Amino acid sequence: MRLPCATTTSPDSVASGVLEPLDTARPAPINALADTLATARRRHLFSSPSTPDVFALVLRGPSVLSGEAALTITTAQGEVIFREILTSSDLEAALVYEMKTPTATQAQREAYVRRRIGEFFAENNFQRPELAATATYPTPAPASPDRATWNDLQQRPDAISFRYLVGKEDRQVLAWSPLQKQVVHLPYLVEP
Repeated sequence: MRLPCATTTSPDSVASGVLEPLDTARPAPINALADTLATARRRHLFSSPSTPDVFALVLRGPSVLSGEAALTITTAQGEVIFREILTSSDLEAALVYEMKTPTATQAQREAYVRRRIGEFFAENNFQRPELAATATYPTPAPASPDRATWNDLQQRPDAISFRYLVGKEDRQVLAWSPLQKQVVHLPYLVEP
């Protein structure tokens, strides 16, 4: 048995003969990307020697200076192999090295954050080899990578690392470890 649908009437609907559904106060459509402020994407070889991964940095939030940027690396198969959240402050902090006055205006700060996002995946941030054959394992031993992973990466001259700056001086180096089948953090070395 089919039950009748509840409806309401208004003067307009009565005149036109069309009944309105009960819920006439519909919310505006939601757009998941409405708070996206800046985006940078780049396809680059990383986890596979033949198929590029997608590197993305997406800044979302109420404003450029108070948002959060999601850094992701996604394989060609759609698997997210790395994700990190950076604050706008993480992207803005190195501005102090470029300032010519004691303070920067809000417009200068916003422009700097947008420029950092635009340059985040510059070609010079990708290094080959990810570890030079002569690089010595750091002491004291880092939490990542372990000695076996380090040795494996040194034997891969075509492997690629990705370098980026967090804050003023926190240089990060990411590499894909075929041995561990995951992204690993490498210590920052001036020469790869």
